Amino acid sequence: MDSAAGVEAIRYVGGPVATVAIEAMKFHAPVNVGDWLSVYTDIVKVGRTSLTIHIEVMVLRREEDEEIMVTEGDFIFVALDENHRPKEIRKA
Repeated sequence: MDSAAGVEAIRYVGGPVATVAIEAMKFHAPVNVGDWLSVYTDIVKVGRTSLTIHIEVMVLRREEDEEIMVTEGDFIFVALDENHRPKEIRKA
C-alpha cells in the first residue's frame, strides 16, 4: 500500500517524497491465496508540504464476479527537496 501511495505522491509533487504517517488503517477481510489484488489511490488532501492519499485494496476471489474491499487506509507523505528537507508543493 505504501508503494502504491508513494507512486501517486511522486507523480503529484514531481519528485521525491517520504511517508510520514499512516492513519485510519482498517482491515475488512483477509487476502486469500489465489485472489487477484487491485490497489486504488485517491489524493484527498494537499497541504503546503504534505499530501494525504486514501488507499483501498480490493480483491477478486476465484469464482466471484465482483471485487471486495479487504483493506483501506490514509497515508501521509511530505515532499522533499534535494537536501531531503520538506519542500513546498506546487498545486496542480
